[in-house]
Amino acid sequence: MTANQTGPVVGTPHGAVRGRHERGIAVFRGIPYAAPPFGPRRFRPPEPPEPWEGVRDAGAFGPTAPKPPYSEAFAQYLSDPVIPGDDCLNLNVWTPDPDPGARLPVLVWLHGGALTRGSSAVPVYDGSAFARDGVVCVSVNYRLGVEGYGLFPGAPSNLGLRDQLAALSWVHEAIGAFGGDPGNVTLCGQSAGAISVGALIAAPQAQGLVRRAVLQSGPPEVAERDRVRRMVRRMAARLRIPATAEAFAAVDRDLLLRTQAEAGRLSSPVLGGPAFGIVVDGDVVPRDPLQALVDGDAAPGIELLMGWTRDEYRLWLVPGGLLERVDRLGPVVLAGAMARCHAGHEVPRGYRTLHPDAGTAEIVGQMVTDHLLRVPLHRLADARPGTSYLYEFAWPSGIPALGACHALELGFVFDSGDTPESAMLAGEGAPRELCEEMHDAWVRFAATGDPGWPAWDASHPVRIFDDGGPRVAHGPRDTEIALWSAVPKVPKPTPASDPRAPGAELASAVRRLRRSVGVRRR
Repeated sequence: MTANQTGPVVGTPHGAVRGRHERGIAVFRGIPYAAPPFGPRRFRPPEPPEPWEGVRDAGAFGPTAPKPPYSEAFAQYLSDPVIPGDDCLNLNVWTPDPDPGARLPVLVWLHGGALTRGSSAVPVYDGSAFARDGVVCVSVNYRLGVEGYGLFPGAPSNLGLRDQLAALSWVHEAIGAFGGDPGNVTLCGQSAGAISVGALIAAPQAQGLVRRAVLQSGPPEVAERDRVRRMVRRMAARLRIPATAEAFAAVDRDLLLRTQAEAGRLSSPVLGGPAFGIVVDGDVVPRDPLQALVDGDAAPGIELLMGWTRDEYRLWLVPGGLLERVDRLGPVVLAGAMARCHAGHEVPRGYRTLHPDAGTAEIVGQMVTDHLLRVPLHRLADARPGTSYLYEFAWPSGIPALGACHALELGFVFDSGDTPESAMLAGEGAPRELCEEMHDAWVRFAATGDPGWPAWDASHPVRIFDDGGPRVAHGPRDTEIALWSAVPKVPKPTPASDPRAPGAELASAVRRLRRSVGVRRR
């Protein structure tokens, strides 16, 4: 008998699947949770897959969602496999015991990638270590970019988020057959995946599907609808088609990806710009998820594990030499960052006082990181003391200049630091003990809701993950975060034609930055 005739077989709501035994773990890859989102289903909400007869082979990762490749500057640090095919709404399961009576905790993973890149097939996300340690791990593919987050007149929005919701529903219905407990599901994500987690735990349709959540390097947030519309209109102008779902659905998939990459190549977490994002839609996202969670209107009983890396911004600025250019441009980029964060001069002055030896790039990077990430996560923890746990990943990469950058911690979370793809970002010789400590914290949280350090209270305990052994710091970012207390949470809109408007100042800064790196509009 061949290998695919001897692996474990499990029934799902749509048919039986045959996985593989790998190092004592049962692994099932490429299981469809929804029908292929193309043809008449393109730009439509996910639909159930067609049931199949017999036993479907689940030995290999399924197709990845359409996505443009990373630029050469980023591709040297980030792995992003492409697997062709239409059946891209699929998921993978790693389980130590595919027995319905096992009732093991479940961890569901949503990958990052700015909602435009990434997949569950990235080797760093291998779920074997979680299964080895008694947790059923599920990783999910979902629609990306304009296919998943385009905003069109009369068409449903947040399709990628709806895909994730469909996957969560599949987990609730099917995971018991794989040995998981559908009543003990921890939803986890990093970067755009964490932003998705925040939206999902606040979504009315997800109530009862999630018990705990992990948000790593991404807060609950929504994008301005006009920012997403501008991205769609920019693509439509390049394609010379109307900005409608019907017109976009008629465009060749590869051409659409090339156009998307060109239209969004200058968007940045530091300086903003048109980009895809989750929007308030009155349905899956009825209101701002951060506000709903802070108010206690959503997910009142869900425990939260939230964290960031010390130097998030370095992954945004080091590739392509932007770190040095930002330092050279100094006041120009600082003005753009102030506009991006709706901050007055008192905020960067405060950072300069606290960090007198820091260069402009570090000041700008930490400002934007705090504004976009740490401030909202602190705000959420303050609203949910006793059930929130915060941490900072502070170990610096072995690759010069990256520091403790965005996404560096993922090889530690999955205990996959020995993979070449993890070494692309971490370098060689990542500390084994630190890897075990961080992975074990996520395992404990998924199993019990307690990662192993004090819950958030008035003393603001933050677990610091570095190579100096376990330690908890109290309020390590409080002084910087206090600088934002006078900054309005929702700035009043200013006409874009006003040269004093933040948007105009930001546009000017971005134009200068483009010139500095030799970029011209085409």
